[in-house]
Amino acid sequence: MTLHPPGPGRGALTAERRGQLARLLRFAVVGGVNTITFYGSYLALHPWMAYFAAYTIAFVFSMLGSFFLNTYFTYRTRPTWKKFLLFPLTQITNYVVQSAGLVVLVNWCGLDTRIAPLVAAVIAIPFTYLVSTRILAPRRSGGWESVPSTSN
Repeated sequence: MTLHPPGPGRGALTAERRGQLARLLRFAVVGGVNTITFYGSYLALHPWMAYFAAYTIAFVFSMLGSFFLNTYFTYRTRPTWKKFLLFPLTQITNYVVQSAGLVVLVNWCGLDTRIAPLVAAVIAIPFTYLVSTRILAPRRSGGWESVPSTSN
């Protein structure tokens, strides 16, 4: 029996794959912080207004924090005006998926309006990650790379 050291295709993680997994983990951490911010804001506003209005205001508030956390921490790049102006595209995707999920969960499934936003947020994660990566992470021909950007 011959023992072979792990290599590509034999269970070893390449540096690129490790970088992608680390970025995905950082994205999840930022998502958790963002969800807590969003949900706390939503619960604070919900008694004073309709659930969808509270949802929208909390969403916009948490989006600002999400931009800075994702640029600095997740993608390790500098925020620029260009990224700031494009970032709402990630949130539009998130908002559409979450909003549709929220309405379906509340109106069709009868889920409590205090719980439905959390379930809808989980459903939106994969969509938001893909769009965020496309906008916030500089791209090189060899794959995604998180190199600080100074361009606007």
